[in-house]
Amino acid sequence: MVDRKPRNISELIESGYEVKTVKQELRKNLIEKMKQGVELFPGIIGYDDSVIPQLENAVLSGQDIIFLGERGQAKSRLIRNLVNLLDEEIPVIAGCEINDNPFKPICRACRERIDDQGEKTEIAWLKRQYRYGEKLATPDITIADLIGEVDPIRVAQGRYLSDELTIHYGLIPRTNRGIFCINELPDLAERIQVGLFNIMEERDVQIKGYKVRLPLDTYLVASANPEDYTNRGRIVTPLKDRYGALIRTHYPETLDYEIEIMERERRSMEEGDYRVLVMQFMKEILAEFTTLARRSGDINQRSGVSVRVSIANYETLISNAIRRAIRLGELEASPRISDLPYIEASTRGKIEVEALEDSRADRLFEELINKAVLRVFNRRFKVDEFQSLVQAFRDGLTLETSDTLPSSEYGRWLQEIDGLGYGALKLDTPNSDAALASAIEFVLEGLHLNRALNKDKVKGKSRYRGSS
Repeated sequence: MVDRKPRNISELIESGYEVKTVKQELRKNLIEKMKQGVELFPGIIGYDDSVIPQLENAVLSGQDIIFLGERGQAKSRLIRNLVNLLDEEIPVIAGCEINDNPFKPICRACRERIDDQGEKTEIAWLKRQYRYGEKLATPDITIADLIGEVDPIRVAQGRYLSDELTIHYGLIPRTNRGIFCINELPDLAERIQVGLFNIMEERDVQIKGYKVRLPLDTYLVASANPEDYTNRGRIVTPLKDRYGALIRTHYPETLDYEIEIMERERRSMEEGDYRVLVMQFMKEILAEFTTLARRSGDINQRSGVSVRVSIANYETLISNAIRRAIRLGELEASPRISDLPYIEASTRGKIEVEALEDSRADRLFEELINKAVLRVFNRRFKVDEFQSLVQAFRDGLTLETSDTLPSSEYGRWLQEIDGLGYGALKLDTPNSDAALASAIEFVLEGLHLNRALNKDKVKGKSRYRGSS
């Protein structure tokens, strides 16, 4: 026989259920998961030795948290994952707007109900996914949005303004006994920030001139951009002081982390009969491109260069390879160097280029791509390894590549040109014309960027020839 959950306060008392505060609950479940070796924040990559230990300390200490970092650093994902540290469900007084604790209600309606019905007062069970609230801060947010407002209809029914029952509760009270997040905290007007630190410390707030006691049990988390957070006047100092922990997030610290995020987060579309082969060096080029963009003086670093740049570029590169396979009637698709110009479209909307003319901005993207290819090539090869191939070009060999050239053409080159297969072999290229085409273009472009070959661009094609 399955045990039935308590349905009223009397049955809850008999069950021996102990109500914990949200911070106690988070701490208890965190400790249990740590003992079991459970992955606490699935999908969060590269934070194991930096952000996550600080987050664990904050939860163990019962501290409210501000996550400080540029866009695309998984701040929102970290915050939303905190929900998994809550109990699966908790008892609340049935029908209560603010999820009142059956043993210690704070809203007047629930107190009056218990006075009337006693331990027979009905309870409900609230699942943890409904115990999370979130609001993006904007300058037009009001106290009514976050805390509450006097409901004129209730006043019209004959209640006094000072009567607690006239209040229509805002987002934070409605997340009582849960987690509430404010994204981009510094964008809140100062008077709203003052209302917040009253809630956090004094546990009261003034609505329409009336002081209302609201001893809420809410775990408050916020996110902010460092540029806005540190600017004088953007955030009220007492509010800063009331957040216990400030945790600085960061972008992936290695190419491997960036690539892992790309692969995990990209939208996997239905590829039908097409087999997609993405060579490792192409993934590294995309990750290197993003890394270089984060260091570029021509790109606004205050707004950051999100990992979404890498993810979107990865999706674009794969899509262009599939588009080529569709048009050429091929069944295998592998991104090539000649596909890289297409990532400009998926990059431009995600970064802020400093005041540059369009032509200079176009050159900036090309320069970043070239630097990325050069770095990845030089980690794998030395130019001296291709002496016979370079000599063949000096003796008059020319090869023309493009993103529309059939893969079989590259396979033919491999059979006919001495030295071309060495690079493909060292890159562990699978036996696939599409993958071989990718490897060959990488070798040719790497040699060109190392000044061993010349390259001419002609109507969307690249012609490689010997250097003089």
